[in-house]
Amino acid sequence: MISNLHIKNIGIIDDIEINFNNGFNVLTGETGAGKTLIIDALKIIAGGRFSKEMIRTGETHSLVEACIFFPESTDAEDGNIIISREVFANGRNTCKVNGRLVTVSELKEIMQDMMDIHGQADNQKLMDVANHIQFLDNFFSDKISLLKIEYAKMYEEYCHITEDLNHNLGDDIQKQRMLDLLNYQLNEIEAAHLVIGEEDELESKRKILLNSEKISQNLNEIKQELNDNALDSLDKTVKYLSKIESFSDEYHEKLERVQELYYELEDVATQMSDLQENVEFDQELSNTIEKRLDVIFSLKRKYGNSIEEILRYQESLVSQIEEIENKEEYIKMQKEKLTILTKEMRNIALQMNEARKESCSVLEEKINQELFELEMKNAKFSVCLTLEDSFNKNGLNKVEFLVSTNIGDGLKPLTKIASGGEISRIMLAIKVVLSDIDNTPIMIFDEIDTGISGIAAMSVSSKIKNMARNHQIICVTHLAVVAAKADHHYYIKKEITLDRTKTIVKLLSEEEAISEIARISSGEITKIALQHAQALRSMNIGA
Repeated sequence: MISNLHIKNIGIIDDIEINFNNGFNVLTGETGAGKTLIIDALKIIAGGRFSKEMIRTGETHSLVEACIFFPESTDAEDGNIIISREVFANGRNTCKVNGRLVTVSELKEIMQDMMDIHGQADNQKLMDVANHIQFLDNFFSDKISLLKIEYAKMYEEYCHITEDLNHNLGDDIQKQRMLDLLNYQLNEIEAAHLVIGEEDELESKRKILLNSEKISQNLNEIKQELNDNALDSLDKTVKYLSKIESFSDEYHEKLERVQELYYELEDVATQMSDLQENVEFDQELSNTIEKRLDVIFSLKRKYGNSIEEILRYQESLVSQIEEIENKEEYIKMQKEKLTILTKEMRNIALQMNEARKESCSVLEEKINQELFELEMKNAKFSVCLTLEDSFNKNGLNKVEFLVSTNIGDGLKPLTKIASGGEISRIMLAIKVVLSDIDNTPIMIFDEIDTGISGIAAMSVSSKIKNMARNHQIICVTHLAVVAAKADHHYYIKKEITLDRTKTIVKLLSEEEAISEIARISSGEITKIALQHAQALRSMNIGA
């Protein structure tokens, strides 16, 4: 239940707190006092849409906070959950659950198990056809719950196998196209006979060829310098040292070192001569190198940034081709498994279909009885149960609630009902029947009695009162007979302070509640109106 609701800066609401109670809570008051804004605040805290135009004039943000006792929730602390949502004029939105930041979608998911808000054109669950099958199954859950659990396991495996086959198989044309592409890529790489390191070697040879003339000139100069100058000087040095080597061991050592230098330099000179002779521009070799580098560049552009990466990609191609070619047996096994699973699923789905057929007739009977008691004696409620060709998470069934409101009218979807009063009573009838199996603890009705009066209004008030035995009801009403059934009566009014209008909420005493019921019933509080209100209250209190 909602124990406390705090609203700040929404419409004419400045800053109010409402302490709600268990049972039947009624909100009444003059038109434009803020009753609908309170319901809007509850929709906001439930993750509904919010327009920045709702922010109170002159303020930069609005805030809605609620303390909800819901021990079944994993988010509850000591059974309580503190929900808050703050919206700023710049569009920024902050949602929190027990101080933990959540997204609006997460907030909506959390709140949908705790609160159901129903207005004249708004129902979070019943107006969504996707939920109809769940309502039907919940109505007789003992007959179908075990079948649904068994089916759910199979359906999960069914989806897994189907996805696996779609991913690994595709159609034969797609498979052959993939093999053709992989084989083409593999053949292109294999035909190149790539060798790790060859690109660097080719680039080096290419660089020498492109600079062959310059290299040859410099090598020739080096050869001349070595032969004409360096070697000649070292030869003379050897001769001079030979003449004095016998005079000192140090001279002898130097002679040996110079001789070693001479022989080393002589060898270098010979090598330089060989290099110089081998350096010449070879057009055919240059063309060969360019073509080879072009092949490597083309493969790098397609399959990797280096020869190493290309060769790794080649290995992956081999693996992929083997995987596809070897999957025939695996795919065959999966198809056989799917065939068996489909047969078992269909069997359970048909059992669920039969159970739902039985549930449909009972649910129709109960809701039609409720409609009769709500003064819709010519209305007919029907459950359209169809058997589909393809599996879904609920089996093979699709369920939609249909209604006919007048004799001779055909059955139509709930969303096609035109009269606001008829919609209100149909929705209430469905909610009354399903309320015993609906685990949503908080039910909010925004002027559900619109377009209803007389005996129908009396019946509506009794139905809501009965629902309050198992749910916390928060209801905005304009009918005295509905207000008279309330366990707790809140009066909403507006007052002007410092040239600004704001909403005031007051929990009425028994005497004040009777006066408000009198005002609602006759428009003014007279002695006769008070007597009538007292009679309504005496008749309805505790009923």
